[in-house]
Amino acid sequence: MFGSIVAAALAAAGPASIAEHQAACAGKDGWSDPAPPVKIHGNVYNVGTCGIVSLLITSKRGHILLDAATAEAAPSIAANIERLGFKLTDVKLIGGSHEHYDHIGGVAELQRLTGATVMARPAGFVAYETGVVAKEDPQFGLHEPFPDSKVGLMLADGFVVRQGPLSVTAWATPGHAPGSTTWSWRSCEGKKCLKFVYADSISAVSSDGYKFSAHHRYVSAFRDSMRRIGRMRCDVLITPHPGASNLYDRLAGKAPLVDRNGCKAYSERGLKGLADRLAKEQVK
Repeated sequence: MFGSIVAAALAAAGPASIAEHQAACAGKDGWSDPAPPVKIHGNVYNVGTCGIVSLLITSKRGHILLDAATAEAAPSIAANIERLGFKLTDVKLIGGSHEHYDHIGGVAELQRLTGATVMARPAGFVAYETGVVAKEDPQFGLHEPFPDSKVGLMLADGFVVRQGPLSVTAWATPGHAPGSTTWSWRSCEGKKCLKFVYADSISAVSSDGYKFSAHHRYVSAFRDSMRRIGRMRCDVLITPHPGASNLYDRLAGKAPLVDRNGCKAYSERGLKGLADRLAKEQVK
């Protein structure tokens, strides 16, 4: 199946219209369901799947890829990059939102195809290198292991990643996973410059038997992460699961793409979700 998808992607040229994207994803939102690439603004493209965002930030001196969906999705992501007219070997850096299969399962294959340096925060390092999430991860044991990649750049909180003219900042926002990372940067199209925030997932999801209420320090850090996201100055909010930020409807003009209250509202939803989860645990 993926061979025909890749061939179709390469036969087309340039970013898809949002109508083409919606047609391809009609009735689909799976982690590995292929989707054509779409332009978001300026040099920012979504090259991911119907259900998972993978962001390509481009420049004439190399590109940065944030998230790579699943191992099964790697060929379609590679085909999307080439459909946009970019060489795979011009992808110089690969980072992620957090170290779960649905977001970095495809990193190893894309690292092989591009030769890019993989970036990770220390809390996510072992998962990237082994394909197994840490025991302190709320979702430990929930997913199958994923292909391991080689981390070449360790990210400190607030580290500014530079690739040619690109400047992207990595922020520690642990909670959904220990190595959760939120990214921010500025993208211009002509004179219109927008502040982007690729905010990590903030849902309190866990494997069976895990109780957030039994991990007070982790919960405190999780709340701090969400509050941090809420304070960020962002014109365009994007999330690893597109539905969490209504991305595709916004690209289709059904809701504003630019929403300077987006990060705050996202944070507030996450805090409420965590509070609801803790309350539910107390009832049990």
